[in-house]
Amino acid sequence: MKFKHLYIAFLIVLVGCGKSISPVDSALDKQILHFGNGTEPQGLDPHIVTGVPEHHLLISMCEGLTISNPKGGDNLPGVAKSWSISPDGKTYTFFLNENAKWSNGDPVIAEDFVWSWMRILTPSLGSQYPDMLYYVKGAKEYHSWVSGEGEGLKIQLQQQQYQFRVLSNKKKFSELTVNETDELVELPQEIFFLQNAIANLKPRPSFDSVGVKAIDDHTLRVILNNPTPFFIKLLSHYSTYPVHKNTILQHGTIDDRNGQWTRPGNFVCNGPMNLKSWELNKQITVEKNPLYWDAKKVRLNEIRFYPVSNESTEDRMFRAGQLHVTNVVPLEKCPVYIEKKNPNLRIEPYMGTYFYRVNTKHPVLKDKRIRLALAYAINREQIVKKVSKCGQHAAYSFTPPGSAGYEPQTNIPYDPELARSLLAEAGYANGDNFPILEILFNTQEGHRKIALAIQQMWQENLGISIQLVNQDWKVYLAREMTGDFQISRAGWIGDYEDPNTFLDLLRLNRGNNKTGWENVEYDQLLELANSTNDQVLRYEYLNQAEKLLISEMPIIPIYTYVRQYQISSDVKGWYPNIIDTHHPKYIYLERE
Repeated sequence: MKFKHLYIAFLIVLVGCGKSISPVDSALDKQILHFGNGTEPQGLDPHIVTGVPEHHLLISMCEGLTISNPKGGDNLPGVAKSWSISPDGKTYTFFLNENAKWSNGDPVIAEDFVWSWMRILTPSLGSQYPDMLYYVKGAKEYHSWVSGEGEGLKIQLQQQQYQFRVLSNKKKFSELTVNETDELVELPQEIFFLQNAIANLKPRPSFDSVGVKAIDDHTLRVILNNPTPFFIKLLSHYSTYPVHKNTILQHGTIDDRNGQWTRPGNFVCNGPMNLKSWELNKQITVEKNPLYWDAKKVRLNEIRFYPVSNESTEDRMFRAGQLHVTNVVPLEKCPVYIEKKNPNLRIEPYMGTYFYRVNTKHPVLKDKRIRLALAYAINREQIVKKVSKCGQHAAYSFTPPGSAGYEPQTNIPYDPELARSLLAEAGYANGDNFPILEILFNTQEGHRKIALAIQQMWQENLGISIQLVNQDWKVYLAREMTGDFQISRAGWIGDYEDPNTFLDLLRLNRGNNKTGWENVEYDQLLELANSTNDQVLRYEYLNQAEKLLISEMPIIPIYTYVRQYQISSDVKGWYPNIIDTHHPKYIYLERE
């Protein structure tokens, strides 16, 4: 009898050691989506962060005036249930949903947008996205004046700010602060040529001069500088989202970047999900927000975001049933999965460009001949066929062809001979005496392989040496932000469906223009493009700007993206779209 009992116990152990139920299998009844998010996000402040991992998290927890249509096309109502546009195309009136609430129960009102937009336009916050609101009347002037940009001198007197107009063309100034209690101190000799400074005192403008106003709790009026055809689509981007004023001020100031208000237990937002937990480098969990105005449509109870930067690890997790959706597909696996017709593989159009960002302030790279030589020495067709190998297209413009019907008229030749000629003309024949340059990239195997391929091409075609520098996501972003790089890997996914989202990036004083490049003619062409409702004429101006950009090459386009990932057949309500925006209220789990 004893042996019989032992035998039964042994069988129980064997059963217990059998194949366990995977997270994907157990998620069906619980409606928990397991999502591969690529890397650890830099934060959750929609006015500070920039990046795809942050985008996925923020659209799940926060909501702006409009949301992207999951099937493409015109934006759908978000906090704004409807809106009207004046005949001249410059005045937008938004009517807010009376049921829209913050996750703490406070109503979402028009003044929340006014304060939030003032926040992102506050220069001391250090946002990279204030230019998203430059289309609003007075927004650029407010932001630029406070930050001391342009030809002006900022002096602090008795805690009041004034702007001095520089009448001399001898020198440009960004900012000078002088602390004095009663009168101006003696100015440094290097600016002695300022004339009539006192006569040109200009008081700091009030935010009342910016074209955004709360008419009442549920009516927001926005006045633009010019008709802006893409403005409604722009409003689904997280940089325009409202933030909860009282929560931010409870944990700091309007320009506080420490992010304490974004921590679990503190975070207050207004979207379909709430922040539940954040385990650093392991998992971020969001849960259904019962106070969301459209909560009845939300079928998911949780989304678990996994910061898996190693592509092979993420692939194994998907095959083991630990993920419903991956961030990418490993480069070496993509052609295999294509050949075997992997039913979970998705390769879809994507409005994005993979490029190298060049620091034009670098002593060597400030010479456009060198930048052009680097660009002409890259065989893009070889990269997409032999390195990326997942349906990407060689890029010969910054803007992906076909973006909202726009077709760039540019070309970047693969011409090693011309590249060597330009390098020689710049004083580095055969690469002699050319300094060792660095390519900065964030941790991901695909970025490393592309950098290796370009390193080899530059060595073979130009005779120059390149050092590869790998950094994690946060360090990589910090180095780009401070200009601590020479050449860096970069990618830009359209913030909205219009070519302007690419070309505007390289304008002077844009938060995401980290190249240091500036060109007055380029800026003027974009101003002309954004001041007309004639789409044909507008695209002509944009094409002229694109040609100018490619002739100077502050960025080096490599290829246009496709969205390649794996997704479980259990995921429903997931629609491919060119900006890869998937609102969680349309997604649910169901097994056929």
